[in-house]
Amino acid sequence: MVVTRSRGQASGLVDRLVALGAAVVELPVIAVEDPSDGGSALAQAVDRLVAGRYRWVVCTSSNAVIHLLATVGERGVPRSVQWAAVGAGTARTLGEGGINPDVMPEVALSDALADAFPEADSLVGGTATDPDGSLTVLFPRAETVRGALAAGLRAKGWTVDEVVAYRTVSGAPHADAIAAAGQADAIAFTSSSTVERTIDLLGADGVPPVIVSIGPITSATAREAGLAVTAEAEAHTLDGLVESLVAVVGRGGSPPGGRGPGSRHQQQQSQQQ
Repeated sequence: MVVTRSRGQASGLVDRLVALGAAVVELPVIAVEDPSDGGSALAQAVDRLVAGRYRWVVCTSSNAVIHLLATVGERGVPRSVQWAAVGAGTARTLGEGGINPDVMPEVALSDALADAFPEADSLVGGTATDPDGSLTVLFPRAETVRGALAAGLRAKGWTVDEVVAYRTVSGAPHADAIAAAGQADAIAFTSSSTVERTIDLLGADGVPPVIVSIGPITSATAREAGLAVTAEAEAHTLDGLVESLVAVVGRGGSPPGGRGPGSRHQQQQSQQQ
């Protein structure tokens, strides 16, 4: 079983799979780094946040929350600020920072979050922290985003301040991990970027035959690259991904009829003999 993030990014996923009996290959195909500007735009946005210049903060990933709250530091955010999280994982990270989201859609998708967001018209008139009635949302995000969240919020009358909080770059997995991944039975994709980078490393033909995706955007990226997605997590979280992996692969770490992490290599040897 291949996990396409480092233990630091997906330790819970790796630990659960190992506990269920899977032989896990950790293939850190992506890494998270500070923005290209070193975080200056985020720092300026946080100054505005602390000063009460935003009505809402919208978070679509745990990485965005981590970078935002690290920049806030020990300063306080006005209680009037409301928070939105795209899903349970992001909400959990907010909770670790002492913040309970006011809005979270039933489905962990950015489009669903836009649909669940209130209309700006219901709040026109201004408050003590927004005296001129300006309805502004802070959206700390990755350098590259997929989906139409910002557009959806603007369609509801909000002003959206998009600020790059982090960027995803290519990881540098060890050659042994790349070789092991090419012989594995199954792979778990946690984002579109993990799909793209894995194909860069293994080639589309070298991706393990059983592919489980965390959600529809990731699945779409895989299919656009010519991969056949075996299963997609019903709940678009790491817990949901584990449930789908167990359903498809089973508790022993191999697909039905598979032979474990080396099965593809063993089959090739058999055909050559």
